[in-house]
Amino acid sequence: MIWSLAKVLLFILIIATLTLGAEVLLNTGGGIRIAVAGYEFTLGPLQAFITFLVMIVLVWLLMKFVGFTIALFRFLNGDETAISRYFDRNRERKGFEALSEGLMALAAGEGRLALNRAIKAEKYLAEPHLTTLLVAQAAEAAGDTRRATDAYKELLSSDVTRFVAIRGLLRQKLTEGDTETAQKLAIKALELKPRHEETQDILLKLQAESRDWKGARGTLTAKMKAGALPRDVYRRRDAVLALQQAQAVLDEGSSIEAREAAIEANRQSPDLIPAAAMAARALAEKGDRKGATRVLKKAWDAKPHPDLAAAFADIEPGESAAQRLKRFRTLVTNHPQHEETRLLMAELNIAAEDFPEARRAIGDIVETHPTQRALAIMAAIERGEGADEAVVRGWLAKALIAPRGPQWCCDKCQAVHAKWDPICDNCGGFDTLSWREPPERTGPSATGAELLPVIVSPPKPSEPPEPAPEEPNAKGPAEPETIDLEAIVRRGG
Repeated sequence: MIWSLAKVLLFILIIATLTLGAEVLLNTGGGIRIAVAGYEFTLGPLQAFITFLVMIVLVWLLMKFVGFTIALFRFLNGDETAISRYFDRNRERKGFEALSEGLMALAAGEGRLALNRAIKAEKYLAEPHLTTLLVAQAAEAAGDTRRATDAYKELLSSDVTRFVAIRGLLRQKLTEGDTETAQKLAIKALELKPRHEETQDILLKLQAESRDWKGARGTLTAKMKAGALPRDVYRRRDAVLALQQAQAVLDEGSSIEAREAAIEANRQSPDLIPAAAMAARALAEKGDRKGATRVLKKAWDAKPHPDLAAAFADIEPGESAAQRLKRFRTLVTNHPQHEETRLLMAELNIAAEDFPEARRAIGDIVETHPTQRALAIMAAIERGEGADEAVVRGWLAKALIAPRGPQWCCDKCQAVHAKWDPICDNCGGFDTLSWREPPERTGPSATGAELLPVIVSPPKPSEPPEPAPEEPNAKGPAEPETIDLEAIVRRGG
């Protein structure tokens, strides 16, 4: 409404200006005298102005006539399109001007203006590869999804623009959340351009989210062959995908295939903790306990971890606490002072009821790095040595407010996970989980430290434990009650 009123006012202003100018010319004295071939012409100011305008029009018409004459001459000489090109030249000029303005508007983020210019360019130009593409992208920027979809579908008919059309439709489906259709479009786009890095990344992400591990491994291989992925990163991520493929096969009940896939995943990336644990269990199921031990020792040497200790315990599930303690010493030989090793050996000694050795194993960790797990272990040691219940409760109270220690944390969003997974549930990042201290103190503990207070809970005040009778050859007071932490050791703390 306001724009229409402005146009009316502008028209009235122009008419008024022209009228005023004509009146000024009529009232102006003097004139122009022209003498040509013995003839003399005297023109007033208004007549001179009108003559000037007529001369400009005549020159323009002369130039058009000359251009048409040249086009006619070319046509008579055999150029069949000369005359049509002459009449289309002006349309092309207008079309390319509109196309240029549309591109500038699109780059400036003015979607609606870009769409208007694109429609105008489409009207004047017979270049659908350019104009239809501009219409599609301008419609997207303007939020006109239906027009953009129609334009992209038109581009599908041409081999030149088919990939661009599929890529545009792919973006639309991703925006709509239709990941199933988006994955099919990404596969088709990758068939047209196997080395297109953006499409590879999109397809890999969609396949990982849909748990299509076999397809994701194929896409990852294509990405490596295209030179978009270093070989060491490829081996690591392929091992991650192989591990998930093994887990999927295991869930389906095919244990032999799962076992082979787990072993393959560990072979490709020996330092991948979940792969090493699954491969060791697979080898143990085959009866190859030495192979399982070798896999876990290699992984432990790379990075000590509770999951590796749990898998190592599963190799000999029926052994006694003393036998387990002896066998675990071969696992931790190369990292005796690592914090995970010291905590593990403290837990094993508690299970074997050797509390002084457990205290020596844990050392000063409760002072230098007091975590929930370390403080809970210290409470178990104090209780095992017969300390007062107030001391035990003091350690447990400290454990409740202490940091949780290393967890599976996402490197992108810092979310904490109770167990390792190739896809972060929070941000959807692929292979972003690493074992480290979390920046926040929310979420469950992957080491299970919060369960220790339950295991080492003191007896009820109304039923104090009765002292055990002394044996004739005893050298001291009876041993305190046994604290069974074997379940914790089996699950790695």
